[in-house]
Amino acid sequence: MHGKIAGEGGRLAGRREWVGLCVLSIACLIYSMDLSVLFLAMPAIVADLDPSASELLWINDIYGFMVAGFLVTMGTLGDRIGRRRVLLIGAFAFGVASALAAFSSTAQQLIVSRALLGIAGATIAPSTLSLVVNLFQNEAERNRAIGIWGTAFALGGLVGPLIGGVLLQYFHWGSVFLINIPVMMALLIAAPFLLPEYRSDEGGKLDLLSVVLSLATVLPIIYGFKHMAAYGFETRQLVPILIGLLVGVLFVRRQKTLAHPLIDLGLFRIPAFTASLMVNLAGVFFVFGVFLFQNLFLQLVLGLSPLEAALWSIPSALVFTIMSFQAYRITNRFGAVRTVLIGLLVNAAGTAAMAVAAYAESLLGVLGASMIIGLGFVPVILTTTGLIVGTAPPERAGSASAISETSAEFGGALGIALLGSLATVVYRIWMDGVDLNSLDEAQATAVSATLAGAVEIAKTLGGATAPAWLETARTGFALGFAVCCIVASFTLLVLAAITRKVYAYVHIDDSSAAAH
Repeated sequence: MHGKIAGEGGRLAGRREWVGLCVLSIACLIYSMDLSVLFLAMPAIVADLDPSASELLWINDIYGFMVAGFLVTMGTLGDRIGRRRVLLIGAFAFGVASALAAFSSTAQQLIVSRALLGIAGATIAPSTLSLVVNLFQNEAERNRAIGIWGTAFALGGLVGPLIGGVLLQYFHWGSVFLINIPVMMALLIAAPFLLPEYRSDEGGKLDLLSVVLSLATVLPIIYGFKHMAAYGFETRQLVPILIGLLVGVLFVRRQKTLAHPLIDLGLFRIPAFTASLMVNLAGVFFVFGVFLFQNLFLQLVLGLSPLEAALWSIPSALVFTIMSFQAYRITNRFGAVRTVLIGLLVNAAGTAAMAVAAYAESLLGVLGASMIIGLGFVPVILTTTGLIVGTAPPERAGSASAISETSAEFGGALGIALLGSLATVVYRIWMDGVDLNSLDEAQATAVSATLAGAVEIAKTLGGATAPAWLETARTGFALGFAVCCIVASFTLLVLAAITRKVYAYVHIDDSSAAAH
């Protein structure tokens, strides 16, 4: 059988392993939370540091750029010098960088601090996931442990804005970084006693040229897609993407010539690994895009404040949390293949429901649809993550974890950029011909470009009643959101059909993730 997860029926974990899992999960939650915690802090940062428009963009994006760029390097480094060692080095650096970010007095200092946070954060995700695999030898327990790890990862992104909102209500904006420090200190104290060290005996020296080439591949591609999402599609944004792809070709060629490559291309010859990676990427692609729209929809269309939007999102966050804890039961009962296929179908139903709710501009409809998406998305992502890491040889688990995380970063960036571009096109077509004669040229351009621009212009105009074009703009955004959800629903159905054939072809046994 191809791609059967090693370690079925291994010894059961004890209290030490489960406490170690808690420590790893909390560290992963903090890493994930830092991707979104600045969401509500930006107005306070702007007022305090007065960044330029370009600096503001880098403050927002540099953490994700550095995480995406260094994941593979740090995952492979963990395989070679020890995963626990890399995790502890990263945790110490994460704490120091958090303090530097909290007390930054200029925008440039904050950008540098966020970049250092990203590099340190890149050690946490692959190290924590690969150490989870090492801790739990029994497959049923490992499925459950990966579910708890996944809960922490998903919850970090969901609670980041909420925690940020509470802290900003009472403290300086730097507090959103200072909360990282006690968690990292606890990890530094507990990890040597709770976590086993693991390194590959076959690893050679880290090839620095491969590291440079991997960064030069990932960073321009992520940069291009993020700018596409922020400003809409423009031909010039394809330049960094094409540069990244060309460097990627050089990177792959170099990996083929090295005795100890940065990425073991042999992993992609494992059919279950590659198929699971593709499903994982596609799942993240649609969920990131849809949930970005949901957040904007709640604020720009329904008029909720950022904190109100975060509070209304708590029910869907609870669904994600509960499903993350219980997804292992679904996998153990139905097997890996059926769990993934059923999850994709539920996800397709959720995005179809979201399309209807968005078009109707219904708050309860959107929140209900997001819960359905969570019911389908969580088992798919956790099961495919388990297959990605579990089908790799144990000595390459760090590298496989890093590839999985990098795939998620790419999927998220692609989803936000491509679905964002589609929604922008729908919005601009809808606004074409709307009477904006009462506005000057710059104002009319802003209103026609994005709903955010329309809302800002409406605020500057003041007045007791909102201008007529604002309601039209909101309808255009809702229509664009609905179109993206319809595309997502249809594509997920097609993906389910393809996945069924691929998994059947590579002979993944439906009981391969079952309890033994």
